Amino acid sequence: MAEYRISGVWKAGGVITHYAVHQIVQDGTTKASKTSKTAAIALVETPGNTVTTWVWNYTRSFWNIGETVHVVNASAGKYLRSNADNKLTDNLSHLINFDWIAP
Repeated sequence: MAEYRISGVWKAGGVITHYAVHQIVQDGTTKASKTSKTAAIALVETPGNTVTTWVWNYTRSFWNIGETVHVVNASAGKYLRSNADNKLTDNLSHLINFDWIAP
């Protein structure tokens, strides 16, 4: 049973291919780990794991816990989605785009 946060994404052709995943540990939070879509889906599907978005709050200069992340099984295959709450800022696609920060 573990707790994770997703703070950003990597995209190819507008499609998310990797996620910036942090694990919550006793001393705080780990640095981001570039995690493939397949591995991130497995992480979310592991019983007992909790995964949420982690959104940078520019006003407070601090990370806010966002929405719970779920696996959706669509006709084109599985993908991750945050709770639908009509907040564009915590949707996975609108998290920090790490493409230009870290390859």
